[in-house]
Amino acid sequence: MGRLLKGTAAQEIDAVGMFITPGFVDVHTHYDGQATWDTHLNPSSSLGTTTVVMGNCGVGFAPCRSEDREVLVKLMEGVEEIPESAMHEGLPWTWETFPEFLDCIESRPHDIDLAALVPHGPLRVYVMGERGVNRETATEDDIAKMKALLAESVAAGGLGFSTSRTLVHRSSTGAYVPTYQAVSSELKQIAQALSGDSGHVFQFIADWEDAEDEFSILRDTSASTGAKGTFTLLDINGRPDLWRDHLNRIEAAQADGLDIRGQVLSRPVGIMMGHPASMSPFYDRPSFKALNSLPWNEKIAALHEPETKAKILHELNENPHIFVKLVSNNYKNMYVLDDPIEYLPGPERCIANLAAAENRDAEEWLYDYFLTDNGNALIYIPGANLSGNIPEMLAHPNTVVALGDGGAHVGSICDASANLYLLSKWVKEQGRFSLEQGIHMLTRQPAELYSLNDRGVLAQGMKADINIIDIKHLKLHTPHIVYDLPAGGKRFLQRADGIKSTIVSGEVIYQDGVATGALPGKLIRGQQVDPRT
Repeated sequence: MGRLLKGTAAQEIDAVGMFITPGFVDVHTHYDGQATWDTHLNPSSSLGTTTVVMGNCGVGFAPCRSEDREVLVKLMEGVEEIPESAMHEGLPWTWETFPEFLDCIESRPHDIDLAALVPHGPLRVYVMGERGVNRETATEDDIAKMKALLAESVAAGGLGFSTSRTLVHRSSTGAYVPTYQAVSSELKQIAQALSGDSGHVFQFIADWEDAEDEFSILRDTSASTGAKGTFTLLDINGRPDLWRDHLNRIEAAQADGLDIRGQVLSRPVGIMMGHPASMSPFYDRPSFKALNSLPWNEKIAALHEPETKAKILHELNENPHIFVKLVSNNYKNMYVLDDPIEYLPGPERCIANLAAAENRDAEEWLYDYFLTDNGNALIYIPGANLSGNIPEMLAHPNTVVALGDGGAHVGSICDASANLYLLSKWVKEQGRFSLEQGIHMLTRQPAELYSLNDRGVLAQGMKADINIIDIKHLKLHTPHIVYDLPAGGKRFLQRADGIKSTIVSGEVIYQDGVATGALPGKLIRGQQVDPRT
């Protein structure tokens, strides 16, 4: 970005009445696979995001020996719900090491900038093989090798290290991920390869069964290495005090000079289910699966038949995804999905109440609802953060807006639009934040967490990543299914009104919601210096 030059511009954009902002920075995505086969990092790039960080939650594709590829594919399919067929067809596997993976990413042009964390899962499998997959305790030699690989990887440009310690993350086989409940000492020793001087970040997700012990992993790592720490911060049903306890832990760490921050989603973590989606409460029942090979219209017609309906309603899912197991038959927490989508729905829209109003069984009501709109009806299930505490978590000085999860959960979640939701809900509709505050949360704050100091501010010398936003008409549309993944795989995308233009490195990549074909995106290797200093 620079001063206005004399002369005529090659292209002019009419931004009268609109707001000019930095491009959004989303530090929690999973484009590790998509970035190897796709040039457009949708849905993030089409919704105003100009920089993404991938490799979160301890899953990814490097380092990886050829004999372990299937393990990592099943890990990514289970944890991040990316179709196995898409990965088998799309992943070029031109790498073994993490530095070679970065070279592969860099060799393909992209529409936006991207950076990567080094994931714990592949490190463990690479060093320990079957022992790592089976979650055996790492030996001192194993840990030394993982630490050396992490050092090599961050030297090549990895922004830091990530791991997962949550039972929600499982392989597609149903097994726990290799990193689940890895002992604290393993993580603390591996993370000694990180460096605060290099701007490294340790990203973390956990169930917080022993919250003090879990948090000590980030705290001790930050104290000994100077690296920053960050973790998923949610308001979880059944544990109403956890989020506030975490903020107290963060404040105590910050008071001790340790830069640890929570990652907050601007709305509930919500799952979409239905026949077009990748799962539903009925999708894994035998009589339902028997219809999957039929063309769409024939399948929907068969589901209308009373005999088929009766069979399905009397069956159980055989081996459902963990999401389906968790929601089970909790019809009070299932909501019909309207257009435009309402991410904080009221009780009048829940399945239990709608069925009760008609004096009907909730499961049967849901079965019939899924058949409306030619079988395209969807429900929305908030998994966490269905809470009035979101603004307080967002406003905390030691949290960052994140968790868009772009590139993951492609058939059930489309949270890459959460950045725009912050503006439309908490700025425009509710007035909880000023526009300036909202934009700062989406741009400079996450950029600074990852030491990407050359972006996130409109100033001379800074990177020319820009959004032009018509805030008066800003609106999110309901996500829709497209079949554009390798092998014809499906995923949710989402459109938005009000994003006039998105610019990366001075080139317009989206104009009025349409990709221009420009591909100025670059791989970011390591921290970036603020050009103003």
